Amino acid sequence: MPRYRITLEYDGGTLVGWQRQDNGASVQGIVEGAIEKIAGERVTVTGAGRTDAGVHALGQVAHFDLTKEFTGDKIRDALNHFSRPHVAVLQAAQAAPDFHARFSATARHYLYRILTRRPPPVLERGHVWHVVHDLDAEAMNHAARALTGQHDFTTFRAAECQARSPVKTLDKLSVRRAADEVHIEASARSFLHHQVRSMVGSLKLVGEGKWNAQDLKDALDAVDRTRCGPVAPSEGLYLVRVDY
Repeated sequence: MPRYRITLEYDGGTLVGWQRQDNGASVQGIVEGAIEKIAGERVTVTGAGRTDAGVHALGQVAHFDLTKEFTGDKIRDALNHFSRPHVAVLQAAQAAPDFHARFSATARHYLYRILTRRPPPVLERGHVWHVVHDLDAEAMNHAARALTGQHDFTTFRAAECQARSPVKTLDKLSVRRAADEVHIEASARSFLHHQVRSMVGSLKLVGEGKWNAQDLKDALDAVDRTRCGPVAPSEGLYLVRVDY
């Protein structure tokens, strides 16, 4: 039975997230529905990460098995015919039988975009976190260093997180200015539920001068969810790439 690997781009603004749910359209549900239409088979599509409602993807990876054999181009084009307008398959190919989109991944890379200007976004509405005042990106980047490496990230973990352990190794957390936006990039093999958005919300406090670098480190060391800053909204978050 051939296994297929696909790379996806999607706008999460109108979706309930990756995972199939009864209360609206999901990425998983859209792709599974498209596969059934082209192959006549009901399959489960497994993604590298279960992005939340409102979160976008530039390079989500997923896999599924079919009894029928298709070329990668055929799968890509047929899926795109039925998955538009919110989901696009960028690449598709047969994969090794033991490839697993989630468990074979060695790193996941996220980008968070904060628009820092007084006027509201129009073209980027729903794709950035709009903050009406400036943020000190340099101070945020300096403070972010305290979060890199292996730590207990309980402070930045959602209450409903199902991970067995709060200990994760954060390979990269950097902040830089990009015109009137602040970009926060985070890389790790895996993340806790809401970890990136929780870290971004706390870094914003640093950018506003309400926290300093030591405050952020103290929050981490407290391993206490109540010490986290406000969780950043989902609309500014992008799953950029998954490494294997």
